[in-house]
Amino acid sequence: LAKIPTMVAAFKQMRKGDDPVRPRDDLDYAANFLYMLNEEEPTPLEAHVFDVCLTLHAEHTINASTFSALVTASTLTDPYAVVASAVGTLAGPLHGGANEEVITMLETIGSVENVHPYLEERLQRKEKIMGCGHRVYKVKDPRATILQNLAEQLFKESGTDKYYDIALELEKAVEEKLGHKGIYPNVDFYSGLVYRKLGIPSDLFTPVFAIARVAGWLAHWKEQLAVNRIFRPTQVYTGTHDSPYVPMEAR
Repeated sequence: LAKIPTMVAAFKQMRKGDDPVRPRDDLDYAANFLYMLNEEEPTPLEAHVFDVCLTLHAEHTINASTFSALVTASTLTDPYAVVASAVGTLAGPLHGGANEEVITMLETIGSVENVHPYLEERLQRKEKIMGCGHRVYKVKDPRATILQNLAEQLFKESGTDKYYDIALELEKAVEEKLGHKGIYPNVDFYSGLVYRKLGIPSDLFTPVFAIARVAGWLAHWKEQLAVNRIFRPTQVYTGTHDSPYVPMEAR
């Protein structure tokens, strides 16, 4: 838990050619990460906002990466391998990385006036609207509501972001066009805007997700050990039957 945020912050510094910033004993978990990342102590609000973000992302039942962690844990391997397995799953674009794509989408839209034409074009091509829709929630993701409030608090303290206005208009348009299908903003819709305001580069959004979710992965790992049974699903064969064997030289 302690090492992952330190590694992510160190990576950000080292790729610039700078030395890693050492953590401070007087700062808490969230504040220390922002300090190591940005080389300056965050404001109390910034530290609070990031702490809430970590809590919101720490656990969310059996999502893809958590399931991967459980399968790996069931083999009784070590927790490092469990986390590595989960991180590998999180790296897939259908699981991690959606909030980074939301930022790219908002930048592509460019202005409030372009929201509706952009949405219409995406819908005509039957393409997804990034940051909208969820396998579980058929209403607005409650985590998105909290993140939206956090974004507004940050904007009041340190200035607004034009992409937030675009996001607000896009949310209205999506609700109008897709609300009847149960498609609303999810946790990724506003989190990228919050992370940007905290000085987190967009290509580190997924590693930041891992910083938060590792707590949930390890909690599931510990629970799995208490009632462990190795995962071994069965398969239903749907191929052909009675296929003749063809010798190698005849293939």
